[in-house]
Amino acid sequence: MPVTDRYPRLARHVAARFNPDEVFGLHLTLGAIALVVTMALFGLLASDVVSGAPITVLDEHLAQWFNRHAHEDWIPLMFGVTHLNHPVGLMVMSALFVAYLRRRGAHDWMAAVVLAVPGGMLLNVLLKYTFQRARPGFDEPLVQLATYSFPSGHTSGATLFYGVLAAYLVMQWRGAAARALVLLGAAVMVALVAYSRVYLGAHYLSDVLAGVAVGCAWLAICITGISTLRRRRAAQAGRTPGEMSDQDRSHH
Repeated sequence: MPVTDRYPRLARHVAARFNPDEVFGLHLTLGAIALVVTMALFGLLASDVVSGAPITVLDEHLAQWFNRHAHEDWIPLMFGVTHLNHPVGLMVMSALFVAYLRRRGAHDWMAAVVLAVPGGMLLNVLLKYTFQRARPGFDEPLVQLATYSFPSGHTSGATLFYGVLAAYLVMQWRGAAARALVLLGAAVMVALVAYSRVYLGAHYLSDVLAGVAVGCAWLAICITGISTLRRRRAAQAGRTPGEMSDQDRSHH
């Protein structure tokens, strides 16, 4: 006897979790998977940092290598990237994005941005004070910061801002090429911010990797939560998620 016949309720439950039209369907399953994977990665990095695992040796070697080989032509560019994506800069860009969304009447996405970016930055500060990791030390540092190092706030903030921006654009644009370009652009921006922080000696490699991981985890919570609320309202109004998306696009 097939498993689906022996356990019909379980089969229906599993099928619903992978149904893109269900309120608690595929989007929630993918969000949960993303959350588990990214939090597991962050937990692994945090454990390695606390225990002094081999990655901390790699951290130190890379930090010293970049400090010795930093080229004077690249330093201004790296400072430009890191200053643009300072938490203040990201908050300004987020405020402009929220203003745009307000003009378009995209209130759910406004909530997603507010929850993701400022909320994720606050979470990052709490994690810094939890782990209290000192920043890289050099004889001739390019930057000197008194705050803690793990995880990287710039990298986490960039992951949150460019991540939620990419998610919004992906939902608005139907073309596969356009969506792929948006995701690639967001990934490049996050990678560039992470690289600038290591290049300037502000963070170790594990700091920026942890920043990406915790940013992705918080982003998964925010976007999945907002999406679920939107789908519930659509279901109560007698619309399918597909009809909801089409109607939302008509406002933009």
